Amino acid sequence: MFKQGRWWSNYKSGHRSVTSDSKKFWLGFSRVKGIGAARTQILIKYFGDLAVAWRASEKQLREAGLSPKPVQSLLELRRNFDLDGEYQRIIDSGIQILTLDDPSYPKRLATIDYPPPVLFLKGDLQPDDDFSVAIVGTRRVTSYGRQVATELARYLAQNQMTVISGLARGVDGIAHQAALDAGGRTLAVLGSGVDVIYPPEHRSLAASIVQNGALISDYYPGTSPEGNNFPPRNRIISGLSLAVVIVEAGERSGALITANFAAGQGRDVFAVPGPIYAPRSKGTNRLIRDGALPLLEFSEILEALQLAQIEDYRYAKQVIPENDIELLLMETLRDEPMHINEIKAVTELPIDKISSALVLMELKGLVRNTGNLTYLSVGESELHYDEA
Repeated sequence: MFKQGRWWSNYKSGHRSVTSDSKKFWLGFSRVKGIGAARTQILIKYFGDLAVAWRASEKQLREAGLSPKPVQSLLELRRNFDLDGEYQRIIDSGIQILTLDDPSYPKRLATIDYPPPVLFLKGDLQPDDDFSVAIVGTRRVTSYGRQVATELARYLAQNQMTVISGLARGVDGIAHQAALDAGGRTLAVLGSGVDVIYPPEHRSLAASIVQNGALISDYYPGTSPEGNNFPPRNRIISGLSLAVVIVEAGERSGALITANFAAGQGRDVFAVPGPIYAPRSKGTNRLIRDGALPLLEFSEILEALQLAQIEDYRYAKQVIPENDIELLLMETLRDEPMHINEIKAVTELPIDKISSALVLMELKGLVRNTGNLTYLSVGESELHYDEA
């Protein structure tokens, strides 16, 4: 299975940093019919690098384990596809390209079976989006479902949780809008390209999401919202989330597919109970019968997610060095205050990189400016929680 297991850790540890030059090959393979997550894994394991795989001969591709059809699809695309031009076209259109080897790729999503090798994104992802809950449900929402979706999304946003959904009519759109109205963040996972908004009446909502979250898709820009695109995208909704809440769902609702993905990915699945005769509650009631957690109080979600531990994790992310430069500066400043010129002499880093890193580290409470460009590492005993 395509997970961040031993092979992926070994690949990343020996691989160069992701660059636009390397990303373009991931982009190219995302256009090849018949090469998805599983076959991308095969190519990386065999060739060690997608750039090498892109340039491989037909014989080498067959030896890697690809069947004839995807090999022919790749060879045909390769003859006509302008990697550099297409990459630049997408970037110029305001769309980000996240590949599985990109540090910005959502870490939780990367751990699911067969994570999308390439994500397209409009907006931005933030570290706190790791703390997210998906709210999904029927497009034909009742007044009861509308009230629950609105109040639940508002509650999560007020508790600094990111709300994830699919931008569909009904529960999805209501949840996105309520999160935004509460001043929170929300992520929408599309069953089309991120530049093709469906349904069209949600274009204004989508624009607001870009300003306070992100539109995400593993479908290539320009892809139309075909019906068979939506079930697979549901695995991304659940994969990004700590938990999934099904507000209302009929017996054949697509929201039940999201619930199945969530259960398989080890996510908590909540369902909102409803009247046993209500068509829109038949799916959620059945989920509860089959083991989903009945959502009776919104606080039960945060309790199940052990909110106290989440706050500890948030704090740890804040105070633990995030990159090699911060780690090197922490090691250098361990014993005594140092002037920035001394730090430069010891670390051999450019002064501008040292200055920018120290500013961020001071904001995070890792170092203290003692005056005259002299810095001191904050000892572990000095780190404390903000109890305000």
